[in-house]
Amino acid sequence: MAYVITSPCRHEMSAECVEVCPVDAIHEGEDMYNIDPDICIDCAACEAVCPVQAIYYEEDVPEHDQEYIQRNKQFFLKNS
Repeated sequence: MAYVITSPCRHEMSAECVEVCPVDAIHEGEDMYNIDPDICIDCAACEAVCPVQAIYYEEDVPEHDQEYIQRNKQFFLKNS
């Protein structure tokens, strides 16, 4: 499991999460950031600083944003 960035980040991209991630797991996509599930250490630093409350632990992603779990994984499959 890892943290997932969801819909409030789309087109917002404040980047506070990138700055606090201790393992550089957060990467910029076309319209939002994504968290690499293979690198994320579940420290929650990103969740605490997100100004739009877009970051959730994978098991806690709201029902209406469940698609972002797969979108996040696809981003890293496509960019590896």
